[in-house]
Amino acid sequence: MRALVHVIPAAVRELLRGMPLSDGKVGFAWRTAVGPAFERATAVKLEGRVLLVETASAEWAREIRRSTGTILERLQAFLGRDAVTRIEVRLNTSLKT
Repeated sequence: MRALVHVIPAAVRELLRGMPLSDGKVGFAWRTAVGPAFERATAVKLEGRVLLVETASAEWAREIRRSTGTILERLQAFLGRDAVTRIEVRLNTSLKT
């Protein structure tokens, strides 16, 4: 028997993949993939298959760029392999952290 802590993430991933792609779904996948600190310092929007990530500072942009491979894998696990194929990071100093 598997512990519930191991079953729930897989169940959530399966449910998300079956739902239509929407801003809410992308936002949820982003929050889940990066955690609360990255999520607070960013705004995301999916354009085609490219996830545009706006960051509040150059430091956050650098951290996200450094973690892009891991983040992309996590997003693809939630949204499907073809939903997001690339992450583009942009600086937007008007975002609040």
